[in-house]
Amino acid sequence: MIENIFQTEIKEESGKYVLSFGAFKSLRVWIDNKKLCVDSESNKSVTDEVVIDTNKRYRTFLDEATGYSSKERLKMAKKEVQGS
Repeated sequence: MIENIFQTEIKEESGKYVLSFGAFKSLRVWIDNKKLCVDSESNKSVTDEVVIDTNKRYRTFLDEATGYSSKERLKMAKKEVQGS
């Protein structure tokens, strides 16, 4: 799924999928206790068009990987924070 959305080389490092694409200098994705974890580092030297494209692809990735929309993920995150 990651390859289809970002259309770039994906490496596996220590159980994490790592890629570089567009506004992402690096993007690391892994699963921990049935939760999708993501760590990113931005490339601040790209154009606005690249940022917009990267953000669109990232949202698509999150929607497909989690099965939840942005609004649903936000609601779940708020609920988790309140329960802590």
